[in-house]
Amino acid sequence: MRILHVLDHSLPAHSGYTFRTRAILKAQAARGWEVAGLSSCRQPDPTGAAEEMVDGLRFFRTAPCPPSPSPIREWREIEALARRLDQVIDQWQPDQLHAHSPVLTALAAMRIARRRKLPLVYEIRAFWEDAAVGNGTDREGSARYRATRMLETYAAKRADAVAVICEGLRADLVARGVDPGKIVVSPNGVDLSLFGDPPPADQALAESLGLAEAEVVGFVGSFYDYEGLDDLIAAMPALIAARPRAKLLLVGGGPMERALHAQATASPVADRIVFVGRVPHQEVERYYGLIDLLAYPRKAMRLTELVTPLKPLEAMAQRRLVAASDVGGHRELIEHNVTGTLFPPDDPPALAAALAALLADRGGWDRRRADARAFVERDRDWASNIARYAPVYGRLTGKTL
Repeated sequence: MRILHVLDHSLPAHSGYTFRTRAILKAQAARGWEVAGLSSCRQPDPTGAAEEMVDGLRFFRTAPCPPSPSPIREWREIEALARRLDQVIDQWQPDQLHAHSPVLTALAAMRIARRRKLPLVYEIRAFWEDAAVGNGTDREGSARYRATRMLETYAAKRADAVAVICEGLRADLVARGVDPGKIVVSPNGVDLSLFGDPPPADQALAESLGLAEAEVVGFVGSFYDYEGLDDLIAAMPALIAARPRAKLLLVGGGPMERALHAQATASPVADRIVFVGRVPHQEVERYYGLIDLLAYPRKAMRLTELVTPLKPLEAMAQRRLVAASDVGGHRELIEHNVTGTLFPPDDPPALAAALAALLADRGGWDRRRADARAFVERDRDWASNIARYAPVYGRLTGKTL
């Protein structure tokens, strides 16, 4: 069984998208399936190679596309990916195509799949129109938003099968008229082989950041508006009033970085908020080791209600305490007061109160950590989650898996 994954981008780029892709391909390879990926011309930092091995995985590449204004740029990207896919099919002879959002990959793969008589699974990790709103590049209800939504619905209706990462996306597609019988939920998961017992805190690093004696609330990830980090910074004065040793550690960067720095500088507790910027992937674990409590204060909006994030699962796999806003994507991952804490979104005082209560309940930390890790092992380990694809592939290819 040969499965070709058609991707926006892949390793060696680091993102939640590439880490999910890596986990899927590794787990499928461990089942004895032959897998490869084809990245689009959006691949960051292209080497110019037509094919690469990264972390033991085979990736075919599409040559970069020349700059163009939207929507000409997107249609050129679709054309380039379709041409390259045709070449890779001749070379590698896959049995199954598996395109991963955004919808551009599905539109490119759909055209070739029909002509080459290959089955196509379209996997939606987030609706492209909602991701654009969340990233601040579009607004809900605009002409571009409506056009993108139509394309997503078109692709989902015409793919042979659709995989989604959560129930929120599944329900939305059914409401759009997509046949529920062709939708499979393949939830976000983690490769537990990468997460053993967390290492001890790096005391030298803690001291260098002024965190040696602190109760550390932290966030590690990209600084997008929808992540709600402005609410987290706004909650810090009240949190420190309740927990005088509390400090906030922010690791990462992104579109909101400058605004968040300005907000923190103006805060009456500016000296308790520590930014370290982006750090190399191999160094991230050292910073996780300094954090007592991971906070995920996502704002309430379509994107966060429909889509489950990956970061809380990774934190739970590492036996970290997790607190998150009570939005749909988080509710699919976290059971309140069992595997984590949920607090009202867009409400800094409520956020501060929830964090203070959790920091005060040190006696319950070990139980929560164990319950969270057990949930990931039981329900969100890619080694077992990957079995959800098998009946879909088997039905579409006619092969016994």
